[in-house]
Amino acid sequence: MTQMNTLLKITILLCAVVSSTVLADDDDDKQPNPKVQPATRQMGINLNRKAQQHSGLQTMLLKPATYHAEFTAYGKVLAIQPLIELRHRYLVALTERSAAHAKFKQAEQSVSRQQALYQEGVSAKRNLQEQQAQWKIDKAQLEVAHFQDQTIKEEAQLTWGKTLSEWILASDTKQLNALLSGQQKLLQITLPSNQQLENDLKTIVIEASGNRSKAQMAELISAAPQTDAGSQGNSYFFKTQAENLSIGMAVTAWLPELNRQLSGVMIPKSALLWTMDQAFVYVKSDDDTFTRRPINHYSISTDGYFVSEELKPDEELVITGGQMLLSEEMRGQIPDED
Repeated sequence: MTQMNTLLKITILLCAVVSSTVLADDDDDKQPNPKVQPATRQMGINLNRKAQQHSGLQTMLLKPATYHAEFTAYGKVLAIQPLIELRHRYLVALTERSAAHAKFKQAEQSVSRQQALYQEGVSAKRNLQEQQAQWKIDKAQLEVAHFQDQTIKEEAQLTWGKTLSEWILASDTKQLNALLSGQQKLLQITLPSNQQLENDLKTIVIEASGNRSKAQMAELISAAPQTDAGSQGNSYFFKTQAENLSIGMAVTAWLPELNRQLSGVMIPKSALLWTMDQAFVYVKSDDDTFTRRPINHYSISTDGYFVSEELKPDEELVITGGQMLLSEEMRGQIPDED
């Protein structure tokens, strides 16, 4: 009897284990399998060599390039009327000084004659005293005239700096005439307070609308003794032959940053495309495959666009036909209708 009870307990226990196992299997069947998310990767566009030639697609092999990082500064086109007025005042002062000098020399000679005549008893002492008084007056007038032209020189230096002052006051007005004729425009550019001008800098690029791709060259003249009101940065004078600039017009300038030379590649403007506010290019990954690559950081240059991160030297870049590749890629993403 005891043995039968033991066998019965074992049988009941085995049934319970089997039942729980079956239930667990049923629960597993009811739970959905976890979905495996495929890794996101950029699909290539396949285009055989014949199709590439027929579509006019062109590529170039990227070469190493260096680029000097830039910062932005602002300024304006200056009126040159104050320079003209200053030069006119200086010329008048020179004329007055020349006349005063001539009069003083004449007074000196008159005093010498009167002294000789007085010593010989030919002329009265009163005549000598009158000539000596006139000599003192003429000397004072000469000193005043000399003081006037010196004051104008100092004013020019304080307002326009050494180089422009020399242009204003020099007898050779070749440099000033380029401004007077309108052949060149005078600019004053004020740097941000945290930026400095390179010691050997000679030219920068400027543009009135702030469009870097349309920027034109401006040549450094000198540092400006005075900066714009409310600005803490240093100011500099530049001259430019850029067109479509009027007096008083605001301009944007791009200047190289100190000790920030970057390495990367230079790409032509035709290579950079846009879609959904994202810049991108196409890179030829093998003979028949082209891959779209986003470009998040680039710098505008007169030669195109400088890219330091997303592209590397020796990669083959599509420079003509990228829009066609984009169309092919977009068409391939449209699902076929059943």
